[in-house]
Amino acid sequence: MSTQGNVHFFTNWAKERLDEMDATLTSLQGKAAEVQADARDRAGKVLAELAKSRDAFREAVKKQAGAGEAAWASAKTRMEADWIAFEAEVQKYVENYGQQFELRQATFKQQAEAQVKSWREAADKLAAAAGEFAAERRGEIEANVKRMQSDAAAAEEKLRKLNEAGSQSWSALTAALTETRNVFDRANQAAQEAFKRAIS
Repeated sequence: MSTQGNVHFFTNWAKERLDEMDATLTSLQGKAAEVQADARDRAGKVLAELAKSRDAFREAVKKQAGAGEAAWASAKTRMEADWIAFEAEVQKYVENYGQQFELRQATFKQQAEAQVKSWREAADKLAAAAGEFAAERRGEIEANVKRMQSDAAAAEEKLRKLNEAGSQSWSALTAALTETRNVFDRANQAAQEAFKRAIS
C-alpha cells in the first residue's frame, strides 16, 4: 500500500494539470475560428504545438503509471517544467490571439471547471482509500479528505465569483488559478503525509 498509495498523490497532481491542459485546448480550439483571418494560420500552428505539449505530458503520465515513488518524484520535476512551459505558451496565445473578452472568459471558465473536477475526484479517491485502514488510523486521513473537499468548495466559489465578475484581466484570472492550484497541491501533500503516518 505504501508505494502504491504514494503514487496516487503524484497521479492526482499530474491529472489535475492534464485536465487543465485539456480544458484549455478545448476552449482555445473552440474559439480559433474567431481569430482574424490573417492570424488564423499562425494561431493554428500555436494550437498544434500546445496539443503536442499536452500529448507529451499525457504520455509521460502513462509511462509513470506503474513507477514507484522515487521515479514519480523525478518525473514530477520534469513534468512541472513542461507544465510551466505550457502555461507560458497559453499566455502568449491569449495575448496574441485572444483579444476577445469571450475567449479569455471561456478559457478561464473551462480551466476552473477542470481544476475543481480534479479536486473532487482526488478527494473521492482518497476517501475510498482511507477505508482500507483500521478505524484508529483512518481519522487523520478522513480529516485531510474533508479539508480537501472544503478547500475545493472554497476554490470553486472563488473561481465562480471571478468568472461572474467578468472584468478581470487575464493575468488576474491566471493568478487565481495558480493560487487555487497551489492550495490543491498543499492539500494533496498533506493527505500524502497523513497516509504515510497511517501506514507506519
